[in-house]
Amino acid sequence: MPDHIHLVWMGLRKSTDQRNGMKSLRTNLGRALKPAEFQHQAHDHVLDPLERTANVLPVRCSEYVLFNPVRAGLVAKPQEWKHTGAVIPGYMDVNPFDADYWPWMWKRYAAMREPGIEERIIPPRRME
Repeated sequence: MPDHIHLVWMGLRKSTDQRNGMKSLRTNLGRALKPAEFQHQAHDHVLDPLERTANVLPVRCSEYVLFNPVRAGLVAKPQEWKHTGAVIPGYMDVNPFDADYWPWMWKRYAAMREPGIEERIIPPRRME
């Protein structure tokens, strides 16, 4: 999007802390984007175990992000948005619009993730 970014992150380890990762990204990317600034409080949501069930909601979140430029009237098809992509450790050039992307991605995710990550309890958000 011209004035904001969307990210869908999926942890690979039980100790993964997406909130800490986002804080680091905001700090480091923020320096590179100067003079532009991130809004004070970004909207974020860490999926709880029920939301991660059967991988349904991560796909819906991804589809929301992929189709956002279409909803905003910036492109006719999500593939036309040049800032869309996916990064998977070890695979920098994957295309989320390829017909076999999702089965391929879930296979890689299953092979890379720490066993039992789906039972991970997300710590409550700390109010700062």
